[in-house]
Amino acid sequence: MVRKAFLLTAVLALTVTSLSIGLVSAQNRVYSFDHEWAQIFINQDGTIDLTYNVTLTLASGDAINYVRLGQPKADFTRGEAVDQYGHQLETSDSSSGNNYQVQVNLYQPLTAGNTIWFTVTTNVAGMIYNDTQNPGNYGMQFAPQWMQEVPVHDVRVQIVLPPSVTINEVKTLPDKFWNSTSTVEGRTAVFWQIPVLQPNEQYLLGASFPASSMPNYNPTQSSSGIGLDTILALIVLPIIAIIVIVVVVQVARKSKYSSPKVSMETLGIRRGLTAVEASYLLDLKPTQIVTEILYSLLQKRAVWVESANPALKLRILPAFKNKKGTDENPLRYYEIDFLQAVKDDGTLDEEKLAHTVMFLRDTVEQKLRGHSRRDTVDYYRKIVTKAWSQVEQAGTADLASKAYDEQLLWLLLDPNTRSRTETTFHDRPFQPSSLWFWYWYGYTRYNPHPTYTPNVDAPSKAATPPQIPGAQFADNIATAVEKTSSNIVTDIEKFANAILPMQPQKASHTPARRDAECVCACAACACACACVSCACACAGGGVG
Repeated sequence: MVRKAFLLTAVLALTVTSLSIGLVSAQNRVYSFDHEWAQIFINQDGTIDLTYNVTLTLASGDAINYVRLGQPKADFTRGEAVDQYGHQLETSDSSSGNNYQVQVNLYQPLTAGNTIWFTVTTNVAGMIYNDTQNPGNYGMQFAPQWMQEVPVHDVRVQIVLPPSVTINEVKTLPDKFWNSTSTVEGRTAVFWQIPVLQPNEQYLLGASFPASSMPNYNPTQSSSGIGLDTILALIVLPIIAIIVIVVVVQVARKSKYSSPKVSMETLGIRRGLTAVEASYLLDLKPTQIVTEILYSLLQKRAVWVESANPALKLRILPAFKNKKGTDENPLRYYEIDFLQAVKDDGTLDEEKLAHTVMFLRDTVEQKLRGHSRRDTVDYYRKIVTKAWSQVEQAGTADLASKAYDEQLLWLLLDPNTRSRTETTFHDRPFQPSSLWFWYWYGYTRYNPHPTYTPNVDAPSKAATPPQIPGAQFADNIATAVEKTSSNIVTDIEKFANAILPMQPQKASHTPARRDAECVCACAACACACACVSCACACAGGGVG
């Protein structure tokens, strides 16, 4: 049993050690990582290309100049690192002893109240082993980073398998947060999305696939002779025995692979996107996407527009001050990102808005993988058409007005919204509700002679608003949306430049050195290594 646990762990173990998070007393810093994404390409030579995509926010304290990311083995090669502004970042090997790290120097110090987003790629050698649980297979395992002090939110992991592997040949470990299969560069990939990792929570993910997909690769085998490693193992045997028992228990709980539930042949249209997510898919401009998010928040009565010129100035309403939403109106990830971009004075931070758009873009692209993009686009265009049908076929002005409110975010995706609204309401008035902040924002800001003032703080107690002639309503809606899109930011060039194109980075496949014989699972530099014939390669991360 111990040998079985040892072999499985050696086959599958991959360490991603901690990016330091939380309070660092010595430096008087409070900082966090807002998301953690990892993409792994398995190469034919048994190496992996490991790309980290992280967002770092410094709440208070001394500026941060660099971030150190732990590496699972000493045998790694540094690739490129780039931040959200396209700056190439300097990297260095900051390993010390068995603490393997890559250091990423920020382009400029990160000061309190600011956020930085960057990616960094490394190539790690010898990460693929024989899978003893599935004869004829190779396997690897990946442990997303976990923290000692605070939880890690929005953890996403994608493992891209060798080129010839089909989805029916893949087995995954474990299945709880297994999300989907997809194709990346023509290769099968498996994807997990973990909402949150609690402090010190270790969550192992793994993929097993046919060894025939890597015909020229021979996994590293443990030495069978009596050497230094064996002698060291005998010396520390009592300690190792305790560690092995712990590992056996953990592996016994997690070692059972399960086949993915969705085969590639079943993937077609990607259903389930929101109107805001579909706005990216239907090629709306970034400012129009942000406008769509704003109207989503106005619908939920989460914000109010205090002024509209020369740029928007917003007020976050009391129930949403925590930027998490309410039980009645929970916020989606892009709405939370938008609220994070609202500065104390109510104006919008262009860089954080750009991050919002990139985050939404990357999320939608991830959801689309393995699905037909063309069929999905057609599907959501039909949803827009269906939304219009519900409004146009409503029998009365009240029903049509209610349908317009319910379908608003879909209707705004139609480039002919103004003309279709005029046509729909040309012979009947529009009856708004006092609760419709999206309408009263446009009415109070862009109507030259508004006759109604909404009660933003207590809308349910407001007087019944008057009916609006259809043509006036259509003009008001179109004007508000168009001007909002134009005035969403003060520096459109800065906003546009902050939106980086999607450019996956991959490192060289040439390993830097070959001096490690196993991969260890580390928790804040407290090693639990199943390879008893070698020293544990534990790497701690940090910032400075």
